[in-house]
Amino acid sequence: MSGVTNGIARDRRRQESDSAGMSSPYQGRLPLKVIYGVATALGFFSAFAAFYFVSTFGEKPAEFGLLLTLNLGYWYSWAIITPGILWLSSRFPFDKATWKSAIPIHIAGVLVAVLVHVALAVASRMATYRMAGASLHTWRTEAQQMFILNFDWEMMTYWSIVGLSHALRYHYEARARELSAAQLETRLVEAQLHTLQRQMQPHFLFNTLNTISALMHRDVEAADAMIARLSDLLRMSLQRVEVQEVALAEELDFLSKYLEIEQTRFRDRLTVVFDVQSDALVPNLLLQPLVENAIKHGIGPRPTPGQVTVRARRAGAMLELDVQDNGVGLSAARLTDFNRGVGLSNTRSRLDHLYGSLHRFEFRQPAEGGLLVSMAIPMATVATEVRDDRAVEGVA
Repeated sequence: MSGVTNGIARDRRRQESDSAGMSSPYQGRLPLKVIYGVATALGFFSAFAAFYFVSTFGEKPAEFGLLLTLNLGYWYSWAIITPGILWLSSRFPFDKATWKSAIPIHIAGVLVAVLVHVALAVASRMATYRMAGASLHTWRTEAQQMFILNFDWEMMTYWSIVGLSHALRYHYEARARELSAAQLETRLVEAQLHTLQRQMQPHFLFNTLNTISALMHRDVEAADAMIARLSDLLRMSLQRVEVQEVALAEELDFLSKYLEIEQTRFRDRLTVVFDVQSDALVPNLLLQPLVENAIKHGIGPRPTPGQVTVRARRAGAMLELDVQDNGVGLSAARLTDFNRGVGLSNTRSRLDHLYGSLHRFEFRQPAEGGLLVSMAIPMATVATEVRDDRAVEGVA
């Protein structure tokens, strides 16, 4: 069951990665550490600019500490009211359907935000000068001067925050749409894979039942034994329902159970050789239809005993898999029909869905005769080891 466990774990990891990638839509909130981090950076920038200006054009020496405190107080006052502006912007955005109602809301928002900011900034400024031993006008006078002189700058700052809010909203909505589309595509691919997998199970079952039916007329005991083996095989198949990838060792175990059924029919006319030098995750029910086709089209029509060879080896980042028989081969017409068969078409479609362009699937007729089906898929190692009886070569 190790291969099934690995396949289930792999499918679960895919689902978890999709869930982990889902980010919540923007709801008009930014972390306070981001807001105050930006305010701090702007405070230092303004302080350096003011220090340079006073040092260059002022009559008195500049005090950087005082200038830094004043500018930090100014920008921290904006940081205090920024969450409210972001909330208002998310609640009344300038969308196609809501921009008319948003305009008066934000005009009022500008006035309120500027008044609140002026009040906070002037209070901070007066506290700073008082600690420095300097005197200012009354709070009301300072607030009036700041409101009149800086209203355009204050208004621009408000609209900059609103613009930032809309930019973040559009960014998160675009990401959500992309992620939703990707997840929809993933679910579609998974549904197609499950459909292809479900096609394979009745296809295999019907072929096996036909074999049993033909055997019943000449060897009842052998047919009875085949039914018992079919029961074991179906039990293994049910354990793999909805699992797309299993360990190669597990796939070979399933294939061996199937070959026991076929060898009840062919006896000494069929030899299957396993040359497996690596283990990895492979698509569930990958090898069985290919071996079935090799037996049906290659070994079955052959008047003398034949051999099917199953190879698996690692080639860099790829796992190469071959199913080869030394049967009668196929004519051009039969090769076309063979290529259109359920088993081969299904296998090709599943590989396309699972690996896209990162796989190879081809078949050809070797010079020595028979047919070779060759595949290469991305190597995905598993913790289980290849069984000792197939580590170098095995014969079924």
